[in-house]
Parts: sequence; structure tokens; C-alpha cells
Amino acid sequence: MWVPGHFGMAAGTEVEIEVSKLKDHPSNPVYTTSLDSESFSTDAEDQQDYVVKYLEKELGSDLKSLKNVGDLLEKLREENNVLEGQVLTVSSSVPPKVSEALSTAADAGCSLVDLLQREKYGTCTLDDYSVLKYLQGAQPWMDNLGQMLNQVDTIGRHMKYLRCLQRIEELSAAVQQCLMTSSVWEAIRAVDSMAVLDTGLNQSGCFHLQDFLQETLHFWHKIIKDRLASDFEKVLTQLQWPIVTPPTQSLTPTANHQEINSQLELLVTQLLALQTSYPSPVSSVAPPSKGPPLCLPIQIMLLPLSRRFRYHFYGNRQTNSLSKPEWYLTQVLMWMSNSSTFMEEKIQPILERAGVTTSARVELCRGLLSLVQEKVASDASRLLYDDMLFCHLVEEVLQFEKELRCNQSYPAVLPGLLHLLLEDAILQKWLTVEKKMAVEKMDSMLSAEGAWSSQYKDISDMDELKAPDCAETFMTLLQVITERYRTLPCPSAQLKFLGLQRELVDDFRIRLTQVMKEESRCPLGVRYCAILNAVNYIYTILGDWGDNVFFLQLQQSAVSLGEEMLLGGLGVMDVGRLASLEGSLFEGLLALLDRLKGDMMGRLLEWTMREIAEKAKPYCQDRWLSLPSQYDLSTMSLSSSACPMMLCVRDRLLNLHQVLSLSLFQLAWQGLAERLDNFLYQDVILSNHFSDGGAAQLQFDMTRNLFPLFGHYCKRPENFFKHVKEACIILSLNLGSAILLRNLLKESEEEMRDWAGAGDLSPQSALHELGVYCLASCDVLILLNLRACRTGQ
Repeated sequence: MWVPGHFGMAAGTEVEIEVSKLKDHPSNPVYTTSLDSESFSTDAEDQQDYVVKYLEKELGSDLKSLKNVGDLLEKLREENNVLEGQVLTVSSSVPPKVSEALSTAADAGCSLVDLLQREKYGTCTLDDYSVLKYLQGAQPWMDNLGQMLNQVDTIGRHMKYLRCLQRIEELSAAVQQCLMTSSVWEAIRAVDSMAVLDTGLNQSGCFHLQDFLQETLHFWHKIIKDRLASDFEKVLTQLQWPIVTPPTQSLTPTANHQEINSQLELLVTQLLALQTSYPSPVSSVAPPSKGPPLCLPIQIMLLPLSRRFRYHFYGNRQTNSLSKPEWYLTQVLMWMSNSSTFMEEKIQPILERAGVTTSARVELCRGLLSLVQEKVASDASRLLYDDMLFCHLVEEVLQFEKELRCNQSYPAVLPGLLHLLLEDAILQKWLTVEKKMAVEKMDSMLSAEGAWSSQYKDISDMDELKAPDCAETFMTLLQVITERYRTLPCPSAQLKFLGLQRELVDDFRIRLTQVMKEESRCPLGVRYCAILNAVNYIYTILGDWGDNVFFLQLQQSAVSLGEEMLLGGLGVMDVGRLASLEGSLFEGLLALLDRLKGDMMGRLLEWTMREIAEKAKPYCQDRWLSLPSQYDLSTMSLSSSACPMMLCVRDRLLNLHQVLSLSLFQLAWQGLAERLDNFLYQDVILSNHFSDGGAAQLQFDMTRNLFPLFGHYCKRPENFFKHVKEACIILSLNLGSAILLRNLLKESEEEMRDWAGAGDLSPQSALHELGVYCLASCDVLILLNLRACRTGQ
């Protein structure tokens, strides 16, 4: 009988060491037959001599004494019964005599310990010394008995070791016999018994014995697998496997399809049973990533595809090109797609009947994916110093991952290719290349000819933000980066890309600030307004990102991981706000952009008001006191001195409406209205005295000319000119009302009475009745004093 490997029985020292390890492993399934029950008494001849001598002693040589044989037999029966009683077990308890002996031995042990203690401290009696003397004399007997017991134990362990070897030989012979008679199922069961034996030896410490068993197990496993694989490949060939081209029609049954299907099911089932008996076979297509091994039938089905893959995409073949990773990525996706019908119609039902819950299609994809993972890992390490080819590889890997998950329905719990991009060297290279490419694109987009014009300027419905081309291109660049790293399975890696995006946004903000400073000499110019639109556009998009679910998840990851790059400089309160989703990771950038937007808007309105104030000088110096009264409003017209100011306001509003985004224009016209209200109140109204005609003219200019200019952008523009509107109300009061109001305010000012408490009309109530809510009582008194017709002394 051939046994694989040389176990080395001559190596007595190693065997004895391993045999000694069996002493502490009595639960090993190898020892299903107990060796302790074997008798180590004399052989048969010694037993016969003992019986003869015993009879001669009891009966002697007198023949007449044979009549005592019955008594002797009865005596022996009684002694036998006594011995049986001594070893008789009651239920599961220890035999009484054995229990008594053990109890006596325990008491003797305690007495001996006590005796030794008394000897140590010199408190022994004469009887104690006699016992000690007896024990010292018995010590050699005890040593001899211990040696003998050790020898018996050693022999027992050798017997167990040899029985284990005998069991391995028996199983090996059984497998050989089954294979010779083509009893594959019996051979698989024998291999399964070997695997059980191997599992039992795991804790024995008999490494040489276990190695010998594993070599034998692997030897027979390989023979059975090769035989089954050969038959399986023949059946697959009849079924036209592998399917490397798109099937033109559904799988058409052949003439003997019933027989082929039966053979296919038998072989797949036997291969599954063989893998269960030996779950860790060596395979050239086993997935390198963590996960269970592929089922054995799928491993065999992958062999022709693996050979094709390595033939075309390794070595000196033209198809093996570092610049064309899409060739092998696309090829593998095609194999997955072409084979899906075969796996679902032919293999999957067999797996289900065999009680295997694995998806055949997913298993095939997993095996093919292992080929791609090995290839991508190899190519990526070779492209670390070529930025263009590295970028192309990353793009193709991301596209492959997308198609794998969407088109092939590959489970998200199983790894694809993205984990390969998370290796430290590859991830750092990716980040470096992303930044380099982004900076280069920023330089080119800001220096482009149409950088500050909107590509949607001719489409009013799509141009609410009026974002210049450079800003829109920049945010598209950031969005593309987001889409690239969105699917990464590692939050810490995603946060690194988010940190890169924040760095790029701040860099772009600084560049916009530099360009703005160059254009600040003409804040009303088109480029200056385009820069303001760019800042507002980036601010708006980042605000939306702060509420996006993906970035909120990254925010939680940053808080839980304590990402220093993103949370650095934040206090405990700020981190707490991020944890509760009250803030966002873009808050710092939003604050800087909002400050830049406020500064630019302030400068824009300041220049606009400077121009309007220049046009309003004649209007401010008009002779309001000498204008005659005009009772017919239909004959009134706009003051000639107000025309330049009104035209300037109209033109600036139209210009700002054209060049600014909708949200910015809302801020602009409201800010302009506020500034213009203060200007007219201070420089026109409070700086002049008004006759009834002058007050009427002022009210006409404001309500019929200025306010309607802003009426295109709101329903009630007068609410944005509260000072001017209320001043016109006070200046246009008839004489009687003006006198009563002045007296009321004067009395209130001088006596400080509580008009509400007294039940009379209070100054505030009187002003509210007139529609005056913004001006204070003192301001109303000043306006009443500006009337040419005095309201009293």
C-alpha cells in the first residue's frame, strides 16, 4: 500500500515527543477504540500453569479428594461474587469499594501532609517518627511503582498513536478501493472521515502526524477532484461552455439533453460534497480578497475563462496595454453578461436542490472579478509615475464598478475594485493628481476668453443665477470629483477628498478676490458684477451641499472619526453643532464667501449712490420755499431738476437687473432704496423749507415718479422709502391738522404727560392715524418747523 510522503518511523525521538502529547488529549475522536481496556496480564500459557498449580495446592495428589471439587467451585463462585460486588457500579456513581479506597487514600494523604508539617516544626510523636521511618523505607517501592506506571502510560500512548496511523491507512485504502470500483460517493465519504480525523487532531500537538494526514487527504482529494473535473469539463463542452460571445438564442436542448443534464447535476453535486469534506482546496482562481472560497464547480467553470484572460492580457500581447485598461475590464463585463443565462438556467437549480444558498451568477462574477483585481493591482502600482495613464485607469475602474453594481446587480456587500484604490500609495497619488488637475483647470478657466460671461445669457429661464462660465466650470469640476469618490467604501478616504474640495474652494475664492481688486476701480462694470455673481453662485451651491444627504453623512463620519483636517480649530460647541446637524462642514467657507459678497455689494451700491448723488445736486438746491400752490394734480409734472436723478436711478436699476443674478439684484435694489431714502431725507427734505406748493411738488416727485421706478420689482415700493413717504405726509398736512399735531407734540414734549393713562389721544396714536410709524415725535416737530406756513408759535 502506497502512503504519500515519508512519515519517518525511524525518527524515534520525534514520534515519542508526539506520542507524549496524546496524554493530554483524551477527547480526540481518533481514540474511538479505547486502548486502556486491553489486558497487560500473562499470556495463555502462564494462565494455564497458574490454574494447574492452584488445583494441586487445593486438591493434592489424592484422587479421593476430587469429591471436594464441588465445594471448591462453590467457593470460587462466592469469591467471584465478592469481587463483582467490589467493582459494581450503582447508576452513574463510583463503585463502592473504589469509592471507599479513594476516600481512604484521600484521608491518608491529608494525614501525610499533617505528619510532614509536624515533622517540619518538630512536634512529631514517637508514633509519628515510626510512620515516617516506614515511609522512608517504602520510598524505593513507590519510585519503582511510579516508573512502571509511566511505562504503562507510554505504551498506551504509543498504542493510540499507532491506532491513529492504522485508521489513516484504512481510510486511504478505502478511498483507493472505491476509486478502483468507481464508487465516487463512497470515496468522498472516506475523504470526509479523513477530514473529521484531521479536525480532531487540531489540538493534539502532533504536528508530524497531522501533516502526514493532511498530505494524504490532499492527495486523495486532488485525485477525486481531477477525475470529477475531467468528466465535468466534458459535460460543459457538450453544453458549449464557456460562452464568450453573446448568445444568439436561448439555450436549445440537444438530442440527449436529459442524459447530459443528469450527468451535470450528478457531477455538480459530487463536487459540492467533495468541497464540503475538504473546504480549503488550492485553486488558481480563488478570490484574493477576504471572503468564502468559490464553490468547486464554479472554480472549474472559471478555468477556461481564466486561461483566456491570462493569454490576452498578460505577457507581450498587444491586448496587454497599460494605456487600455478598458479592454480587459470590458471583456470581463461581457463574459459576465453572456454567461448569466447559462448560470441561472443550468447551474442555479442544481445548487438549490443541493441545499446551497449561493447564487451561481454571483459566484461566477466573483471569480471573474478576482482576475480583474489581480490585474488592476498590478497595473496601478506600475502607473504611479504616469499621471495621465493613472487618471485613465482610475476613471475606467470607477466606470467598471458602476456597471458591475448596476447592470450585473453585483451585491454591495461583496468587494469590487474600489478597495484597490484605497491602498495608501494609490490613494495619495489619486489625491495629488486630483489637486494638480484641478489647479491647472482653474488657471485655464480664469484666463479663458469667455470666463466672465454666462453661457445661458440668451436663455432667460435658465439664467437666474447668471453664473459666469468660470464659476460654473469650477463647481462642475467639484461635482465631478464628488461623483468619483462618492462610491468609495471608506468614510476616512471620502473625507480626504472632501478636504481637498474645501481647499480648492478657498483657493478659487482667493483668485476671485485678486481679480475683484483689479476691477474695483469700476464696480459698475460687467466683469465686477460677474465676479459678484460667481461668488454668489458658489455660495448658493455650497449651501445646498450642506443640506445634501451625502455630505450630512460625511459630516457625521467626520465627527465620529475626529477628523482633524476638517474639524481643526473648531471648539467643543462648534463640533457639537456639527454632530446635531445644525451646521455644515462648509460653514467656514460660506462665512468667507458671504463676507466677500457683502463687501462687493457694499462697494457697488456706494458707487451707484455716488453717481446718483451727483445727478441729484440741482434737485437738492431747488427753491422749494417759493414754489406756488397747485391744487390740480393733473397739471403737475416732474421737477425739471429731478430728471437727471430719476434717469440715473432708472438706468442703474435696469443695468443691475441685467448683470446681476436674481437674488443679488433683490439685495441691490433694496439696498439702493434704503440708501436713496436716507439721502433724500437728509439732503433734500431736512436741508430745505417747503411751501405748500413745494411740499406738494416733492410728494408728486416721490410718489408718482421715484416710487414707481422700484414698483417693477415689488408691489409696495413706498415701504422701502419710509422716511421720505412719512416726511411728505407731514409736509402736506393742511394748516389746521398741522397746528393741532404740533401743539400735541409740544405739550407732550414739555409736560411729559401719560396721554394713554389719562385717556386722551397720545402723540403716537395721532401719528399712526396719519400713517407715520417710522419718524419719532422730535423728527415730526422738525418737519413741521420746515413748513413755510408756520403752525403756530
